[in-house]
Parts: sequence; structure tokens; C-alpha cells
Amino acid sequence: MKQCGLTILSLVAISLGLESASAEESKSERPNFVVIFIDDMGFADPSCFGNPLIKTPHIDKLAAEGIRLTNFYVNSPICSASRVALTTGQYQGRWKIHSFLNTRAAIANRGMANYLDPSAPTTAKKLKAAGYATAHFGKWHMGGGRDVDDAPLPQAYGFDESLVSFEGLGDRIISNPKGVERARALGHGKVIPCKRWERMQIQTDRTIDFVRRHRDEPFYVRLFPNDVHDAHVPRPGSADKFRSVSDDPYVRDFFAVLEEMDKHIGRLVTTIDELNLGNKTLIFFTSDNGPTDWPKKYLTGPPAGFTGPYRGRKWSLFEGGIRMPFIARWTGTIPAGIEDKSSVVAAIDLSPTICRIAGVPVEKDLDGVDCSGVLLGKA
Repeated sequence: MKQCGLTILSLVAISLGLESASAEESKSERPNFVVIFIDDMGFADPSCFGNPLIKTPHIDKLAAEGIRLTNFYVNSPICSASRVALTTGQYQGRWKIHSFLNTRAAIANRGMANYLDPSAPTTAKKLKAAGYATAHFGKWHMGGGRDVDDAPLPQAYGFDESLVSFEGLGDRIISNPKGVERARALGHGKVIPCKRWERMQIQTDRTIDFVRRHRDEPFYVRLFPNDVHDAHVPRPGSADKFRSVSDDPYVRDFFAVLEEMDKHIGRLVTTIDELNLGNKTLIFFTSDNGPTDWPKKYLTGPPAGFTGPYRGRKWSLFEGGIRMPFIARWTGTIPAGIEDKSSVVAAIDLSPTICRIAGVPVEKDLDGVDCSGVLLGKA
């Protein structure tokens, strides 16, 4: 298989004692993986990537303790397609998902599949087969919801546990009051009503609970917030502090949602460290595509969300639509405070990279390549 940088596997095997360990010992020593995949976060929304107006201290701390890649690309400027590529390590076109999944009529009009084929290779399937506990909490958007009631649940793709939102099936949280009954009519899981500003707290709580319960075994968990996707509806009163930052109430609401999201990421990372799991847990942080770009957002000024020096936003194949902030932290293995400005890595590379680090076989027909060496600072 092609290599992106130097392989990390032999170094990990030595440092973790995998080469001489028994099967059970190897299982207990394998690193954990946490993938945080933000919804509609621009390249420069985190302050460590250039946000000019507010700080994201918890994301910044994660970056200071790991590596930042400034040439990281997702494989689509729109959510469903981007998520399929990340999940499978293959180009989304292989699975007939090239835009976002919508109603059956809209999907048919685009010539797309109604959902990701459950036969697709996924990181979760491979890690689960190798003894990992697996979970997905947050936005799914790879099938189910709206009027699609026959999509497979996340468990069909290798996840032991899941809690999604209205763009998926299985247990899910619904923040739109009108959508609660529609979701219940689809069946396939428990529907939990909530306020829009409560979603990430619930998703993070579930992720933290999963980490605590599986602290003594290898785990793979994905936290996919619905934030900072619009509409930006912050906790009541939380946007008031940004009146001195922007005259635009829409932008103030965005800042409040971004700040809240940063806080919950900090809660998760703090939990990992308090459980003494930092040195055995590889955390990835990135986004599915650039910030929102609806025409109506320009009525009161530039839309919220920053792409730094790059042209384009969500929906666009210009850099601002597909070049995303990327952070990886693995205490004691990834050198702290590194910025890699030269290595080009894509979302489809994460699946083979994670599998190589875990010592799990990787199919030859994946489109992604192992980029684990980059994480050690081997540009």
C-alpha cells in the first residue's frame, strides 16, 4: 500500500509492547481513538487557525498538545458525501452519494443512493472485529430521516452504540418540535426531544459516559456535533457577551454556539486526561466542510464563519469549502506543538491510518493511504 510519510506502526508496537504481547495483552494495550467531526466549521474558526475575533481555548489547548495540519482536505464540500468518505476510506462516488441526503424525491432527482450501502468498508467494522468497543454520537446523515424509513441503523456499519439526530435512524435527539412526531412515525429507535442548544451537551455526555465505561478496553468513538451548522440558536442570553464584537445578531449567535461547542470539546478531553487515558488515546479533530453560505446570510453583512485566506465556503470546491482545520493529539507519542504546513492529507486517509495504528488489516482497494508517519512530525 502507498505510504504517506513514514509508518508509525512499528514505533507504536515497540512503545506499547505489542510485538511480544499475547493476544489478550495486545487487545488491552491497543490505543483508543476519538474522532471529533464538526459540522460546517471553517478553516479559521478555531483561534489557533486564525479566528480574528474570539478565542477557542479548549481547541487551542488540544492543538498545543499535538499536531496541526494546515493542508488537510475533506473529500466533499457538503455533509453526506464528506461523511461517507471519512467513514469508509473510499471516494463517496463509489457509493452514489455525492451531495447531501434529503427526501426520497430529492435523492432520486440527484441520482443518489438513499443511504450508504451497509456492505461498505468502515473503520468501525474493522475495529469492532478486532475487539474494540465502538460508538457514534451526533450527526449521521448517511441514511435515514425525513421520509427515508428503511435505512440501516449505525449498528449495521460497526457501531455498538449510537445516538444520532434527525438525519439518521436509531436512538436520536430531535430539536425541532414539529419534527418529533415525524421522527417517531419513522420508528427504529427512541426519539428524545431537546432544545437546539442542548444537543452538543447531550452528545458529549453520551461520549464521556462511553469513555468511562470502556476505559479498561480499547475503544473507538465518534463525536459528530450538529454545531456549528446553522441555524445558530445559542443558549438564551449567551450571545449578549459578543455585542462588543459584532453588530450583527446572527454573527453573535454563531460566536455563542462556537464558544459552547469549544467548552464541550474541553469537557471530553479533560475526562480522557482525568482517566489517565491521554497516553493511550489518539484524538482527531476536524470539520466536514466549510462554513454555511446561504444567500440570505449576506443580507446583514458577511455570513458567520471564517475560512482564513481561502476563497469559497460550504458547497464550493475552492479551498474554503474543503480545506479544514485538523488537529491530532496522542500524549507522549505525537510531539506537542507541531505545525505541519507541507504534508497533504485527506479525510479518506484517516480510516487506513487508524487501522494501521491499531494493527488491523486494511483492504487494498481503499482510496485513502496510511498517513500515520505525518502524525509523528515526519512531513
